[in-house]
Amino acid sequence: MSLFTQRPAAAWLTAGISLWAVTSCAQSYSFNEKGISRPVLEHYLDHAVTMTEFLAVDPYASDAPYPNKEDDIRLISNTGAKFIGRAIYRWGGEAVLNNKDYLDNAKRLVKEVQKNDPDVIFQAALFEQISEQVNTIPIPAWAFQALGLPAEDRHFRYADMLNTKGKLVDHWSKGNSVPDITRVETRLWFMFLAGTYMAVGCEALHLGQIALIGMEDPQLTEWAAFLEKIRAYAKTHTRHHWVLLDAHTPSGGMVANGKSLLDFNSFPLRIKSVPERPQEGILAVGFTDALFGRSKGGISPSGWKAASMPYLVELDNFGISNHPGVPDTTTIYPWGFDEISWFYQQPEQYRHNWLQYAHQWITDHDTNGHLQMPVTRVVTLGRKKGRLKYRANTRSAQCPDGMNDEATIKAIWQAADAHKK
Repeated sequence: MSLFTQRPAAAWLTAGISLWAVTSCAQSYSFNEKGISRPVLEHYLDHAVTMTEFLAVDPYASDAPYPNKEDDIRLISNTGAKFIGRAIYRWGGEAVLNNKDYLDNAKRLVKEVQKNDPDVIFQAALFEQISEQVNTIPIPAWAFQALGLPAEDRHFRYADMLNTKGKLVDHWSKGNSVPDITRVETRLWFMFLAGTYMAVGCEALHLGQIALIGMEDPQLTEWAAFLEKIRAYAKTHTRHHWVLLDAHTPSGGMVANGKSLLDFNSFPLRIKSVPERPQEGILAVGFTDALFGRSKGGISPSGWKAASMPYLVELDNFGISNHPGVPDTTTIYPWGFDEISWFYQQPEQYRHNWLQYAHQWITDHDTNGHLQMPVTRVVTLGRKKGRLKYRANTRSAQCPDGMNDEATIKAIWQAADAHKK
């Protein structure tokens, strides 16, 4: 018997289906160069999904093969998703950014989705990882100009992005390091990525593990100055003349002088194993470094005050532990796996129930929190097993690897929207 009991997906669908069109149309998704109001931001966060590398057409996906994009376009429209998280990024393999086909296909997918629903926005990621492949990429003049630097005719220099004291150099593997935000070359790199992704059509940027990148910036001085330049660039290079910024914030936020540098915070869910109930996982305030109840307040970049900034929590991927399948109530690995890999291995009905449970639990315990629904994410099942992708899609000939969680996601949102109305 599970620790939680939820209505099956069919009941949620019945409860909300007649109100979906009404509630969806009643919500505002408008923002502009002056910023985004908290209600509009939270409308987006309430309909956020993780679709890692949706904008990367094979063979360019860095995590695992990702076919059947047309079915994902259908899913976005069907569920009413508004915020497509982690839609494009590089984790190594940066040389592909020289490939026009990679970026042209990303732009095409953005347009196809927004043709169905112009309110949908896409998030790119600027991660805490660089490889020596950055040396293959020429620096465009606009990146220098955006930072107020004289343009040079040269390529990026990997060595100049590294911490001069050797901190986090080769952190991921030999030739794969964490860039240091206090280095000018790192800021050039991130500006290049931000501008490149804005040109594709992204209007949100996830900044990854800011504490690692800010290893020499404890007062957030460099981060604050750099993010001002990102926002200035967005005013003339995005549809809404604004960019939504977030990052993983284990400290509870990115606040300097009472002001949040981020529009919202984000973090993994931090699912706790239940040893006496095989494979079960629950949420708990205070478990490891979970963000529940800890999101710092401040003045938002849009000017409104918050006692606690809104935030997203998601089923994260970070690999497996050295004891897969074994429960440990003190670590961040539910049953020895990362969060999405644990979720992927659960029976279909349990997954449906668990999403309903997690959504309600977050609502009950911290109204600043919003569950980012899993739609596409890389799964790691073992050290000698190939990586694959979890797909929430309804299984069909158009998406044979779908896991049939799509209807549950839609039903949860319908019920929540109807309740708020």
